Amino acid sequence: MSRFTVEVLVTPRPGLLDPQGKAIHHALSSLGYDAVDEVRVGKAIYLEVTAASPEAARERVEEMCRKLLANPVTEDFRVTASENGGAAR
Repeated sequence: MSRFTVEVLVTPRPGLLDPQGKAIHHALSSLGYDAVDEVRVGKAIYLEVTAASPEAARERVEEMCRKLLANPVTEDFRVTASENGGAAR
């Protein structure tokens, strides 16, 4: 068994209301950053997981996402795993 650093990126599903993203977009626009077309706000979750392989770690964390870490109705998630000592990508 090895330890893996697992990164989970949770984002609102396209087309769904993102009030935080809209507020940030408005604020950026008012500060003169008019080149920003859209802002979506999500969350990043980092876990240290013991598993037999990166694939096993990823599968286990994807299960965690479906059960707790992400709302399957309103959010999508992406999971990446790397061996402990390397940054998750």
